[in-house]
Amino acid sequence: MISVSIDPNIRACCPNAVLGLLQCHVSVHPADDTLLALLNEKIAALAETELSQANKREFIQSTRRAYKALGKDPNRYRSSAEAMCRRIAKERGLYYINNVVDINNYLSISCGYSMGTYDLEQIHGNLVWKRAPEDCVYQGIGKDLIHIGCLPVLFDADGPFGNPTSDSTRTMVTESTKEILMVFYTFQNGQELDQLLELAANLLTAHAQATNIETQILA
Repeated sequence: MISVSIDPNIRACCPNAVLGLLQCHVSVHPADDTLLALLNEKIAALAETELSQANKREFIQSTRRAYKALGKDPNRYRSSAEAMCRRIAKERGLYYINNVVDINNYLSISCGYSMGTYDLEQIHGNLVWKRAPEDCVYQGIGKDLIHIGCLPVLFDADGPFGNPTSDSTRTMVTESTKEILMVFYTFQNGQELDQLLELAANLLTAHAQATNIETQILA
């Protein structure tokens, strides 16, 4: 398992912050019919939720509180879990990317934790999760430059690449990806992480031919 640490500035502002980590080898390709059916079933169930309730789920609320504690407006910079749930509540569905990203999104909308999944070949050195400097930016996936200052961001030797709102293009999962790091960003003492990591491992095994699976809960 790659070395990951949580910086004291995260712990000071968000004492209940915990990361759920899963590392494994995968085969990346379009999602199969079984996975798409599972994802579509979850989307259909969540589509019945009122838009005003999309940010009221317990784990989404805990992320909103963490953003406020770190100095980031959660109404301007919503977590990815909240943004996806709001999109579903507006009956806009989700984009289907590939099997690994679709598993990431299924897990995130199911539990309310924001998540990121990263191509390990594009990550260098040890990782640290910390509050980004106020002027920090990176190229977001499918977006322009994202101002990530004050967000809880993962950094490697090359700089920032992932946070609970949006990830960078540098480490995104593509069909050439061979090994991934999947991260659950939690601010609720890691509630349910054991079960979620087990579910993630099962889904990745069934739909992405995952091998050499390692998991860790970093508190």
